[in-house]
Order: sequence, then C-alpha cells, then structure tokens
Amino acid sequence: MKVLIACEYSGRVRDAFIEAGHDAMSCDLLPTDLAGPHYQGDVLDILKNGWDLMIAHPPCTHLAVSGARYFSAKKASGVQDEALNFVRLLMDADIPKIAIENPISIISSQIRKPDQIIQPWQFGHGETKATCLWLKNLPLLKPTDIVQGREPKVHKMPPSPDRWKLRSTTYQGIANAMANQWGAT
Repeated sequence: MKVLIACEYSGRVRDAFIEAGHDAMSCDLLPTDLAGPHYQGDVLDILKNGWDLMIAHPPCTHLAVSGARYFSAKKASGVQDEALNFVRLLMDADIPKIAIENPISIISSQIRKPDQIIQPWQFGHGETKATCLWLKNLPLLKPTDIVQGREPKVHKMPPSPDRWKLRSTTYQGIANAMANQWGAT
C-alpha cells in the first residue's frame, strides 16, 4: 500500500508502516527526525501522487481547545479559519482511505465530530492524552495493550524550546496500531 503520513516530522508513523511492509513517506515543512523517505515541503505539492492511505496530523496550534483563551484573537486574525480550511483540504483529498489526527479541538464543532477518541494507555503507554481521529473508509483502532498509570505527562511538561515538538510526537504504540490495523485493510 502507498501511504502518506502528512504533517509528520518525527518519522514514527512512517517507519511503523515501512516496518509493516508498506511504501510509506512522511511529509512536513520541517526536516524529518529519523532518516527515511520524507518530503520536506507543503503536503499540497504531493497530495495527488496516487496515495492509497493518508494519515494526517495537521498542526493543532490554532485548533486545540487547550488554547481556547486565544480563540478570539485567532479568529480575528484569520489564522483559525486558515487552519480549519487546511483540515478540510486534507479531509476532502482524493485518497481512498484517510485518518486525520488531532487533540480535542474545534474541528469537532466547526467541521464534524471525530469518529473515535483514543488514549496512549490503550496502546501500551501509561499516559493520558485524548487524541481524536476523523476517519474515511477506515475501521476504528482497536486497543492493543491497555496499561495502568494514566498520568498526564504531556500536560505537565515544563516550558522548553522543544516542548511543542515533544507534545506532538505520536506514541509508538499508536503508530504501530495504525500500521498493523489500517495497513491490513
């Protein structure tokens, strides 16, 4: 299967699909953290390259409800509408199977409710971080390893220059579940 992992700099989801035997490529404006097939640039440049599956992680900066106190300014400046329009472009892409991943956000109220909300603790990580999935022609992800712990580590991270990057990296257990379950569809 030819798989595009849009808006992913880490290479985690891409590499999980490669390990599962798929032709996968990540794409982001940033360089990839892990060496592998990666297009550094605008995903719109490669969106029509014959993908079978796209998993997209659009930036949540102007969408996540964790930043709700800034929504008025974001709405007034137009950045929130731009972010929502980008999500719509990804959702409407001419790709047979699509998953859009984002935290709890205004995508739910402005576009549509998510098909599923998952947690890292359902996939082998003892942490909480509600993650929404909007799906097209894909089944819901089945938990693979329910564990105890359930600590909100991501929310407790101290300020740092890389905090945003650390908070947005996909948990390996979730990446593996996507590759193993969606790669088999």
